[in-house]
Amino acid sequence: MIISFALQSCKKEQQSILKTIDNSNYTKNITLAEKYINNQEFDSAFYYYSKIKSNSNPNKDQSKIIYCLLKLAYIHQVHGDYASSESNATEAIQFFQNNTDSYYKVSIYNILGISYNNLYDYDNAIYYYNKALNLSEDELQKAIIKNNIAVIYIEKHDYQNATTILLPLTLKKEVTNNFENYARVLDNLGYCYFKVGNTKSLNYLNQSLKIKKQIKDDFGITTSYQTLSEFHAKTNPNLSHKYGQLAYEKATKINSVDDRLKSLALLVETSIGNESKKFSMLHLHINDSINKVRQKAKNQFAKIKYDSKKEKEENLKLKAQKAENALQLEQQKNKNLLLYFIVGIIIMISIFISNFLVAKNKREKIKISYNTEIRIAKKLHDELANDVYHTMAFAETQDLSTSPNKEILLTNLDTIYSRTRNISKENSTIETGSLFVSNLKEMMSGFNNNEVNVLVNGIDTINWTTLESNKKITVYRVLQELLVNMKKHSQCSLVVLTFQKNEKKLQIDYSDNGIGATFDEKKSRNGLQNVENRIMAIKGTLTFDTKSNKGFKATILFPI
Repeated sequence: MIISFALQSCKKEQQSILKTIDNSNYTKNITLAEKYINNQEFDSAFYYYSKIKSNSNPNKDQSKIIYCLLKLAYIHQVHGDYASSESNATEAIQFFQNNTDSYYKVSIYNILGISYNNLYDYDNAIYYYNKALNLSEDELQKAIIKNNIAVIYIEKHDYQNATTILLPLTLKKEVTNNFENYARVLDNLGYCYFKVGNTKSLNYLNQSLKIKKQIKDDFGITTSYQTLSEFHAKTNPNLSHKYGQLAYEKATKINSVDDRLKSLALLVETSIGNESKKFSMLHLHINDSINKVRQKAKNQFAKIKYDSKKEKEENLKLKAQKAENALQLEQQKNKNLLLYFIVGIIIMISIFISNFLVAKNKREKIKISYNTEIRIAKKLHDELANDVYHTMAFAETQDLSTSPNKEILLTNLDTIYSRTRNISKENSTIETGSLFVSNLKEMMSGFNNNEVNVLVNGIDTINWTTLESNKKITVYRVLQELLVNMKKHSQCSLVVLTFQKNEKKLQIDYSDNGIGATFDEKKSRNGLQNVENRIMAIKGTLTFDTKSNKGFKATILFPI
């Protein structure tokens, strides 16, 4: 009998929880946890999932806690500790809310069904499988859960009910198009027919084995060999022994200890004399070994839980100590208030004298600042005003107590925040030292999104240390202007920036596959006019491709 441990929602669960990342510590821990569990380094994965759970706020971070408990329950199942798996999954249910993602609920209930099946509590297993089935929205996922329910009926020797569930599944296109699950359903149906004496049994079992061999499903092949060994046990002992031997060899190859034990049990039944004794001793040895390994893993996970709890308590103590220190600092600050006031007066006088001495320089800075403010004001008006207005209108006219409207409002606010942050980056000071290249790359990569892909070639072939600071700033601002212009007007999906040294000059080629524009249209755009002015200021040239509707191309060339 084959139970499906994984549901189709696993990737969606991971994507959903990763979208909730909101701080660097969480980002680091969840990334490590996912990496270790994908590499089957379960002890390390268990540590980081436990750490995230301990550091999460039960009143705010329910989704994080549920996700971590789901993963912890899965790890316990992998190690055969179904009682602990059931405990984690049951704890997760306590954090369910009305708006909790249905994928979490379905996965938790499926985990509970598997755990209760392995704990021989079949009624509870069916109960939680049915809860998962009622919440599931994906047809293949429903089929997987129904197959699991059928397995419970097989365990209860209720082959009639199991057959009633399995037979319709063999006709569903969602199942037949998914070879792995189709083979499982055929195998389970063949086993039911075998138990009730139906002659169709062998055909289903062989068909299932054929599919598993085609898709190279070693775990499934092992199960099919075991079922065929049991099928031929009474009618053809030699063939039964052969399938038992094949099952043991395959289980050994994939390092499935439980399947090795089951295969050895079949070999004991179909062997005689010393060979039967050999298989019995091997069965006892492996069983003792796996019990020791699982008990060790159980103790290790218990220690990780304890250490995680202890670490959380220590963090709370550190926070309390930090608050006490802050209070003492505040008291000291009040005592020195008079001194600070005097120092402040001195600083103000110094500033006044300094401003008086550099009046001319200050006026120039004011002029530059004024121009910058005008540019920022225009960007705020052009890029944010409409979004803010629409968001305000939405908040005033819609019912924000509903989850969909809340999500729309939050999405709109996030868009406004992203644009505001981009405006801030566009007008921040440019580093021209050792970090210039990395900052330039970061700026260009910031225009990458789901709709536009920005490719950069040859940037590392340029010796940027020999370039003057004012030219570095010009390169940064010019490329920034071109990319902003692209984002506003080009409607492109691909941008290519190529850097190369052309004799004693630096050449930068820009091209995109957007809608293009005529020369007059290009000149009319303030951003491109700024680009041309900046390049001319460093004695360079800017050449546009004037062919309309052929994308946008520009070549920048200046001495280095």
